[in-house]
Amino acid sequence: MKQDAIEELAALTKLLRIEQKEDFDLHEVWLKKSTVQERKKNGIAWFPLRIVESGYGMGDYPFLVVERHEIQVPHQFQGGAPVQLFSLAEGNTEDTLQGTVVFADHARMKLTFTADEIPDWVDDGKIGVNLLFDSKTYDEMFKALNILINVEKGRLKALRDIILGYSAAQFLKNPVVPSERLNDSQNAAMERMINAEDVAIVHGPPGTGKTTTLVEAIARMAIDPVKILVCAPSNAATDHLAASLHRRGLRVVRIGNLSKIDEDNEDLTIEAHIQNEKEFKQIREIKKRSIELRRMASKYKRNFGRAEAEQRKLILQEARNMGKEARVLEDYLVGKVIGNAQVIATTLIGSTSGYISSTRFDVVVIDEAGQGIEAAAWVPILKADKVIMAGDPFQLPPTVKSQEAAKLGLTTTLLEKAIARLPEVSLLKVQYRMHERIMEYSNRIFYQNALTSHADNQYRGLDEEEIVVEFVDTAGCGYEEEAGDDGHSLQNKEEARLMDRHFKALLSRYTSACSVGILSPYRAQVRLLQEGTQSGYGAQVDVTVNTIDSFQGQERDIIYISLVRSNDRSEIGFLKDYRRMNVAMTRARKKLVMIGDSATLGKDTFYEGLLEMIEQRGGYRTAWDFFES
Repeated sequence: MKQDAIEELAALTKLLRIEQKEDFDLHEVWLKKSTVQERKKNGIAWFPLRIVESGYGMGDYPFLVVERHEIQVPHQFQGGAPVQLFSLAEGNTEDTLQGTVVFADHARMKLTFTADEIPDWVDDGKIGVNLLFDSKTYDEMFKALNILINVEKGRLKALRDIILGYSAAQFLKNPVVPSERLNDSQNAAMERMINAEDVAIVHGPPGTGKTTTLVEAIARMAIDPVKILVCAPSNAATDHLAASLHRRGLRVVRIGNLSKIDEDNEDLTIEAHIQNEKEFKQIREIKKRSIELRRMASKYKRNFGRAEAEQRKLILQEARNMGKEARVLEDYLVGKVIGNAQVIATTLIGSTSGYISSTRFDVVVIDEAGQGIEAAAWVPILKADKVIMAGDPFQLPPTVKSQEAAKLGLTTTLLEKAIARLPEVSLLKVQYRMHERIMEYSNRIFYQNALTSHADNQYRGLDEEEIVVEFVDTAGCGYEEEAGDDGHSLQNKEEARLMDRHFKALLSRYTSACSVGILSPYRAQVRLLQEGTQSGYGAQVDVTVNTIDSFQGQERDIIYISLVRSNDRSEIGFLKDYRRMNVAMTRARKKLVMIGDSATLGKDTFYEGLLEMIEQRGGYRTAWDFFES
């Protein structure tokens, strides 16, 4: 029997429940069954803490800035995360206070609380903070799915059925003046976005100018009094699009946790916009008076008489009243800023922000839609009259912790479904980033040779004699993979040394400035490679070492990929996710070097084809070529 939209979303809800339970269980095991020292080691607790600042922030809610001593221990705290302040002081061990991280660096963390004031027990010392399980994201996704399942008519039902392929999208036929900034396929995509009455899908492979195309379309749509919401799964992708729109001259307001927003976008935040309003001075004066009253009340000690207690109560009540007055003025300014904006930019889940809780948008644009799970993508769509999704389903999928949910389809994104089901998808066909040899295999495997390389890319190579794509084969060298120090990742020490030798030999041939990315799918190998680059390769070389997953969206002149896997079982682990390799290979502009064991990789059809193509192009090398005599 053919599945309908409701059944499909109900099945998605079940998968999300599985993922939530796995995520929750992993966190709770540490929070409930571990000691403070174990939680500290795992990065989900700080203890002991020193209070370095306290006060009242936006909304007149109290905050603390705390500092830890063991700053060398890595942690998992980040802005927006829910936390629990606790005390181990004698007599206070049952006292806790829930709050939210505003920002966290290696040594300090700012926490905000929705309480009227900070409790007295924090002054007794021996306080710490635990990272709590963040259910807000799941709550918002479940809420969105429930609304979508139960909607029976109206705009949301129409969008739901069109995006999932159960109804046809409609397009106007209004002529759109082409942009000189765009090529033919980009102009066609822009026209499709502008003329879409319901849904438009843009498939943008690496280097094809997806952001440029989106910005042009959004700028054209914003000429009319149209309210536009732009979203992406990550803060980095959201910041990139927001900054691009701002440079284009649009009035952009960035909503989100300040600690997660790029510092270059700080002037776009709603907090910055509010502070630029003339009424903000009045809010500041009210808050200043409220703080003075609270300080006056805090002078009363814990043991005081009835009259003093009553006086303290009256002072605190006046401070609270002033706090409410400040919040009313802030709400007015928020409405004013939102009303004047042409574009609101936030993450998928950030679209539930109270700042825009009652705002409906003419257009919702979801960029990098292939990086977020389907349920998250539906969250901003609840606010939309029209939806534009852009991205590439052949790059990294969203992270899913439950293997069961992943196998059952939770990693299949809404963008993938839309591209597979909707007949009207705009493919951007000209790539500008990389030499045509670098894009060749990805173009064949993922994009059915639909992409063409811009004419300027023929000059992307380091020089005419340099082989653009190389594979250095370690087969037969005994470079075996091994577990990393943490036991949860893999490394290959000899492969890392070989990469270092190859890189130094390459640099000896080129003295001009260049940027280099050194990538590996395994964190343990990345740590080895980072140690190897600490000595430096010369001032003219900008070297970045990271995992493939962390490098998506970036590009460099030269890319090295250390594949690590080398065993007699031909096991390649998550190298089986070919999208990860697509991301890695397409980061390079001028030269791509891959190092791995063909005996381990070559039994897989994807890598077998890759090796054959590289050998045909004269790029196959063996590790023996780099042995020191």
